[in-house]
Amino acid sequence: MSLISYEGFALLTLCMLALDLYQTRNGQVTIKKAAIWSLFWVGLALIFNVVIYFYWPMMAPDSSYTNGEAATAFLTGYLLEKSLSVDNLFVFALIFSQFAVPEAIRPRVLMLGVVGALVLRAIMIGVGAELLTQFHWILYVFAAFLLYTGYKLWREDEEEDQDFSTSLPVRLVKRCFRVSDSYQGHRFLVKDSQGWMATPLFIVIAVIAMTDVMFALDSIPAIFAVTKEPFLVLTANVFALLGLRSLYFVLEGMLSRFCYLRPALAFILSFIGVKMLLMETPYAIPTLVSLGVIVVTITVAIVASLRKTRRIEAPESN
Repeated sequence: MSLISYEGFALLTLCMLALDLYQTRNGQVTIKKAAIWSLFWVGLALIFNVVIYFYWPMMAPDSSYTNGEAATAFLTGYLLEKSLSVDNLFVFALIFSQFAVPEAIRPRVLMLGVVGALVLRAIMIGVGAELLTQFHWILYVFAAFLLYTGYKLWREDEEEDQDFSTSLPVRLVKRCFRVSDSYQGHRFLVKDSQGWMATPLFIVIAVIAMTDVMFALDSIPAIFAVTKEPFLVLTANVFALLGLRSLYFVLEGMLSRFCYLRPALAFILSFIGVKMLLMETPYAIPTLVSLGVIVVTITVAIVASLRKTRRIEAPESN
């Protein structure tokens, strides 16, 4: 893999993060604005996919992938990570509600969450790629983990039952600092006559950092089942996460309507786990088939969810 591709993409990522931060600099994000930017980030990912298709040998001269294989792997990985990232939105909404995060600072909190997720995933991608190179049996550990995660999603209660107020990050912050009663804008720490104390925003960031770790543990093994090419794994994750902030504000009022999303994600993770188990066998599942399974599963889940919630809401409105 050419180092230039990593350096160039790192610079592109910084530029995209700066652009995302600039367009929400005043803390006001309307649904219309968020929808436009969501489409922008999706379009940018698709443009990058076209670039991969035409210039893959220049981006990865040592890769065994053909242009078409690389483009298909990126698109499949991107859709997989995008689907899994929607689950993040449920947790973000729950965190904002439980800690009463003011709407004006939510865009900045989401940005910090996305940056933290990008850093963590970049580290885990590097570690995961090295482990797969050195220890082939790690492939089966990843597969077992995905199947277990899928099983947990099938059995897991709704996100509303989770309580982050007593989670480990909250306990650690309260052990190290006194905590102020109210938010102080974007400040993490404030000083009074007794010294420094943390604001509730500090606690929120700590909780989001914990969720970043948990989601990375799920998503990184999943995408390695699609492709072992580290550059494709990294770029798919970056593009999936970059549009997460805008997507949150688009779906904020609709998250409760996606009642079948978690079962759909459970099925996808289980399917990817099986795909990883079969990778080195004559029954290996082609990446194009995986792409179709992901698209069909998410589409069916969204349509079925909207139809069910519409039927439930219809009698109430009459």
